[in-house]
Parts: sequence; C-alpha cells; structure tokens
Amino acid sequence: MKPEFTRAAPHATPPDATTRATSQGGRAITRMLGAAAFVAAAAVGGQAGAWSLKEAAAPYKGTTISIVGLERPSYEAAKKLTPEFEKETGIKVKWTSFPYENTLKEETLNFVANSEQFDVILSDVVWPVNFAGAKWTVPLDRFMKDPKLADPALDMKDFFPVWLASFTVDGKLYGLPFDSYAGLLYYNKSMLKAAGIDKPPATWDALREDAKKLTDKDKGVYGYALQSARGETQTADAFARFLWPWGGSFLNIADKKVTVNDAGAVKGMEFRQSLLPYMPSGIVADDHSQVVELLNQKKAAMITEWSAFYPTLSTGPLGDDLGIAPEPVGPDRGASAFGGFAYMISSQVSQKKQDAGWLFVQWLTSKEMAKPLIENGAVVARMSADKDPALQAKYPNLKPMVETWEKATIPDWRPQLQCYPRFSDIVSNWGSEIELGQVKIKEGLDKMAGELTSYMNSSNCWANANTPQKFIEMYK
Repeated sequence: MKPEFTRAAPHATPPDATTRATSQGGRAITRMLGAAAFVAAAAVGGQAGAWSLKEAAAPYKGTTISIVGLERPSYEAAKKLTPEFEKETGIKVKWTSFPYENTLKEETLNFVANSEQFDVILSDVVWPVNFAGAKWTVPLDRFMKDPKLADPALDMKDFFPVWLASFTVDGKLYGLPFDSYAGLLYYNKSMLKAAGIDKPPATWDALREDAKKLTDKDKGVYGYALQSARGETQTADAFARFLWPWGGSFLNIADKKVTVNDAGAVKGMEFRQSLLPYMPSGIVADDHSQVVELLNQKKAAMITEWSAFYPTLSTGPLGDDLGIAPEPVGPDRGASAFGGFAYMISSQVSQKKQDAGWLFVQWLTSKEMAKPLIENGAVVARMSADKDPALQAKYPNLKPMVETWEKATIPDWRPQLQCYPRFSDIVSNWGSEIELGQVKIKEGLDKMAGELTSYMNSSNCWANANTPQKFIEMYK
C-alpha cells in the first residue's frame, strides 16, 4: 500500500498559546532542542495550510542526492521503496553501499577531502561525535524549524527516546534513526523441548544451566554460541555483552577513568569463561554469519544476536522451530546489546542538496514508511509500528525488541569517542586473549585498562567523549 504523502495541517496556534503551555509546568523548556523545533515548525506549518511532500520538494525537482547504505536487509528494503519517493518528488536518489567495516573510513575520507561525494551519510551509534565534533554534519533543528521542509506529521515522540538520545551531541540532534538493532535471544524450540526446557532462559545463570543440558559434544551439538571474532565483534558482542549485565562499564567519563577492570567486569568475564564448555571450541574465531549458521544447522541451540538477523533466520531451515526472546538478564541488571544507525545531512554540500537530503531522510524514517519497511525486511525505531499488535503477530522479533529498548538498553553500550576505532582495537585484543585463556582474567583486564588509559590520555580522547544516556529524559 502506497503511503499518503499529503499531511493534514494542525489548527493555527494563537500567539499566546506557547507562553501558556510553557507556564504550565515549563515542559517546553525541558524538551530537547530538536523536538521543540519540530513543535514550532508544526505550528507554523499549520498557519500556512496543508503540507505535502510534493510541494515541499518542488524547488528541488531534478536534484540528485547521494545516500550511503550498508549491505544489509534494511537498506535493501529502503532501496526497494525509494522509487516511491522519486516519483512523488522528482528528486533522484543514488545509493552507494559499503560493508560495515569500510563505512566510517569511506565517509571520513569524503569529509577530509571535502569531496562532496555523499549528501546523506550513515552514522553508527558510536560515530556521532566524529561527525558532529568536526562540524561535518548539520544539526537537524535547521530543517525542523523550517515550515517549508518540516513535515507536521513527523512526530518525534513516536521514536524510542533511547534512539534519539544516541544521536544527540551537546544537546543537539544530528540524525534520525534507521536500521535500529537490539540484542535478542534466538533459540531452537524443538531442541529446548527435547531437553525438558519449557521456556527460554530469562537470566544468564539459567542460560548456562540450559546450555549444559543441551550440549552433546559427541554429536557436535552445543547449547550456546557467542560470536567472538577478533575486531568489533569481540568488543561490541563478546566483551560488552558480559560487561554491563554484571555491573561493569567501559568508562567513567566525568572522572576521566577507565573502568574495564573493576569488580563487575571481572565477574562478567568469569561468567563468560564458564560458558566455554558449552560452546564450539573455535568460537573465538566465529563472526555473526558463522553463529547464525550454527543455529540454522541445529549445531547450536541458542545464540544472542542482533535483531537485524531476524530476516535471515526467519527464512532459514528452522521454520516454526525458531524462537525469539529478550536477552537474558544479568545479576546486576538487564543490559542487552545495543547498536544501529541514523541518517545525517552533510554540511559540506550545497543547501539545495542538504534540503533535498533532509526531505528524503524525513520520508524514509516517517511513521507512514515504518510498516512498509518492516514488511520488506527492515528494522525501525518507530513505536507506532513496532508496538502494532498486527505487526507483532506477524513479526515475532518486534515484541522482544520493544521490551529491550524500553527496559534493558544502555545507549553507552560502546563509548561515543572520536578515537573509538583504536579504543575498540585495544578492547578486542585483550578481550580475545582472555577468552582464549592466554591470559588470566584480572591480569588481562588490568592490562586492557592500562593501555586504554594511556591511549585516552595521550590522544586527548576525553575531550569530546559523549554520554547519550543523559539525553534520554529530554525525549520522553
């Protein structure tokens, strides 16, 4: 079904309405700048009459904009639906897709060279400080304050607050969420039932007990598999997944202190090592695709993986045996893996390109596009779609994904640092050594902390560290 692009304008707002609203509790003052800008834009738009994408795009007809994408299902869905935008607006969209591992490098080269190759760039949750700190991207309030560009139906409150907070730097919103992930527990229903397990484990302790029952090494079957390949997978999956739930953390930014070797981190790594007997022996070399395949081939009964892999698993050989649940809760807290992306507008291209790019991003991340995107394999951060009972019944990944974002998400899952790539390398190297048993846990964590501290101090990496957690309340 083609989305409706013409928006019914809100009623005109009396001149003193904002003043009255502000005096009634001061709510307008406490909201995030981007959200406030949207409200203002919506009110102005209401005075001007109905807003439509076609009319808003008329000055940019014939413009070509370049969009960065990834080789993942959400972007394939976006590409499939893009002709609807092109037909409605007359704006041409050129997609350039990269493997995830190359994206930051390619976008950084684009900005450093001022090549204007990309008009709309993609930001991982750990990259906002790279782009915003260098002033390579435009704060979105510029577009949201413009009644000619701001769609009154954008509805910022329909985004999950954690996602808007994750792309906020110095109180300004720089990106709208797209391709939004939560860590989930995927499992084989039949294998659990055959082992006398009547429900998926809700805690990590329960997962370990279940994994023990499900492991049969003689048959090459394992209770659990954890993607642990050296690199970002080790950092963001294998290490972080056993850091936060035990009360650990990467950094205390306020005190400029590395905390990866505190008591919670030690307990978490000790628990990770206790799972190794129930995982394949080569797990430290396995990445996402290998772990997903282990579940598909019934060689692993349970995995904790990103929601982005639901399309792959749901169309795989498990069929109705595929079960999905939130990630287990740790002894200190629920803290599931958190990752995903947002679209930002390049500051280096012409204003015409910026405006056309904004219209595309606003359209792609709109409430109206959420359902078609989900139905084509994408994951989105829109409450209205993700909580829709009909969609949840059709797509069983949605309900646990919502529960995760609302109850068990830490937006600082990976630190937002301009020097993050090297930071991640250090975590990955020592995290792998610990998992391989080549260094004792406390010794390895102490060495990791020492190397991270030296690097953070010598590179002045503390200066631009961002803490998105503090912005969540601004979006509620």
